[in-house]
Amino acid sequence: MTSTVPLPSRLVGAADRIPPSLGLLAGPEHGRVSLPVRLAWSGPADFDVSDPRERLTLYCLLLDCGQRDDVIRYVNAILLRHDWPRIRRLTARRLIALWERRLPGLAAL
Repeated sequence: MTSTVPLPSRLVGAADRIPPSLGLLAGPEHGRVSLPVRLAWSGPADFDVSDPRERLTLYCLLLDCGQRDDVIRYVNAILLRHDWPRIRRLTARRLIALWERRLPGLAAL
């Protein structure tokens, strides 16, 4: 017998994963970041933060799948603010809305 129970939304608990302040983001401004397998189980796990395309992929992945500690550890506040206009276009609107409600400084960008 096949179950027809719908899968939970990816956004369940998403607001709890957002840091309460941009000031907490302690990610590197340059260099390489290697994500653990639980975050990068399919696709690249190693990202050059200095490369805008790789950083965009990294940040979109972390906003979508990372836990609060992951975001704090790997995302840099200055670079996130710089990349936010592009991230907004590539990330689910409902997730972006959650981030901008929690961190209103992003909504102004």
